[in-house]
Amino acid sequence: MAVSEVKIILVEPAGALNVGSVARVMKNFGQHQLILVNPRCDYFGEQANLMAVHAKDVLESTVVVSSLQEALQGCKRAIATTGVDHDWNAPLESPRAAFPWLLEAEGQPSALIFGREDRGLSNQELNYAQRFVRIPSSDEYPSLNLAAAVGICCYELSQIADLSFSSDLGISLAATKDSSPKSELPSLDVVESYYQQLELLLLRVGYLYPHTATSRMEKLRQLYSRAQLRTKELSMLRGMLRQIEWAMGKKNHTRTPKNSLSS
Repeated sequence: MAVSEVKIILVEPAGALNVGSVARVMKNFGQHQLILVNPRCDYFGEQANLMAVHAKDVLESTVVVSSLQEALQGCKRAIATTGVDHDWNAPLESPRAAFPWLLEAEGQPSALIFGREDRGLSNQELNYAQRFVRIPSSDEYPSLNLAAAVGICCYELSQIADLSFSSDLGISLAATKDSSPKSELPSLDVVESYYQQLELLLLRVGYLYPHTATSRMEKLRQLYSRAQLRTKELSMLRGMLRQIEWAMGKKNHTRTPKNSLSS
């Protein structure tokens, strides 16, 4: 996959200067797909344009959406950036270790997600990603500026996309690339609809309870993300859920009502 096909998603950016700087560094490394989720600033105002310099075309083509789910529509791979350790089985990887996976499948759109300047991404937002990266930085001052973080990631993506450089690093994209129909990943919006269907069914059968459903579903999402389900596998799972729902409905429909007492 070309680096230009990777979507850069900023969730609720608050600084116009940051957005302009992000546009500039994206163009430096051949990226043009900038998506803003509920921006909290004038992303195309004077300050943003001042920092964008010759990347104003990136600002002009910026897509603004109301939710991260909408931003990821059509994407099949997503990596979220975070500086926080979570009690998850999914490891925090370095960009160099994780990004080959983001680029290895042709024809399967990918996204790189960045959180708010002050508090990053929420747990719910992190659930939309399949892998997680943290940029190694000094323990003395680990917090990175948003534009700096995007710049580092764009640089790493561009270097990994260069096959000759990748060979020097011992990274072989050709060895891992498999774009056959059998290995195609489902889009994240399709995966999300499966999660919604699964949660409703598990609530219905009593496996989940409303007050603990969110935390339990987070663990199930992590399990499925590690499995990296293919399109045919997800279709099979959705078919199982539909059959279970049909069987439950048929049982309820055919259940013999209790005889009423005669007077």
